[in-house]
Amino acid sequence: MNIVLTGDRPTGKLHIGHYVGSLKKRVSIQGKYDKSFIMIADTQALSDNALNPEKVRDSVIEVMLDYLSVGLKPELNTFFIQSLVPELAELTMYYMNFVNLGRLSRNPTVKAEMKQKGYGDQIPVGFLCYPISQAADITAFKANLIPVGDDQLPMIEQTNEIVRRINNHFNKNILEECKPLLSNVKRLPGIDGKSKMSKSLNNAIYLSDNRECISRKVMSMYTDPNHIRIEDPGNIEGNVVFKYLDAFDPNKDEVEKLKKHYEKGGLGDVTIKKRLIEVLDQELNPIRLRRQQLEQNKDELLIMLKEGSEYARTIASDTLAEIKKVFYLNY
Repeated sequence: MNIVLTGDRPTGKLHIGHYVGSLKKRVSIQGKYDKSFIMIADTQALSDNALNPEKVRDSVIEVMLDYLSVGLKPELNTFFIQSLVPELAELTMYYMNFVNLGRLSRNPTVKAEMKQKGYGDQIPVGFLCYPISQAADITAFKANLIPVGDDQLPMIEQTNEIVRRINNHFNKNILEECKPLLSNVKRLPGIDGKSKMSKSLNNAIYLSDNRECISRKVMSMYTDPNHIRIEDPGNIEGNVVFKYLDAFDPNKDEVEKLKKHYEKGGLGDVTIKKRLIEVLDQELNPIRLRRQQLEQNKDELLIMLKEGSEYARTIASDTLAEIKKVFYLNY
């Protein structure tokens, strides 16, 4: 069977980086495989938000609203909340015995996020171990297809390492290896030109942002600091506006013409920013409208998540039983 599993940490509303990095891919593949599970990873969100759990709780429904707004369908996906499937936490505990501290510390994704958050030597153990938690999430459902951005490839690699180590040690194919389903668009930088769009860095455009908010954020975007006058030649390398146009503008030929014009000189930053505002507003407006309709029935969304979590438990418990059997814990 081909089983898809994806998810997001509920630490706020989702942004356009999530949209091009994973959400659009999820929408395009839904219904094409045997099963699809979409998890709201509240337990993992606590790994760096344990002192502010209200933020995580309040964001669960916000993320669910974003899911449905972009076109993910309940009849084609099982949506569930991570903490409502306690089997995942138990699997994480068992998998910890198959990963050493050095390997976790070398995980490029974890290293980058530790640096971004400025943990130094004060990194919470839960945060350091969240790749193990992700491995438990994936393997619990025997998922073999994972829609992710390229920044999450180290997590897929670590999951497969755990799978191979457990299978080899017990000489039995208990767990399933997985592979990524990558987006066509690489990671979007933040509007400030930083390497990553992030809720914590406050440099993101959210799926729910209105036109006025989009306009304000686009007009503040990082371009070419040396492009002072309109007639000056501009540099498109590292220019955030052009990166966003590459990701969202459907008229690729026109974008290429604009790049050449900008590099030659005679094209102002305001002109290309206004084009981007129009492009983003057209892309996000249908999503905003669906979200406004869905916000009238938030209670129904929580019911849907609870029902999905009950079904997810039945699947995860089967995997947990297999693991407990080889660990001689099936008392």
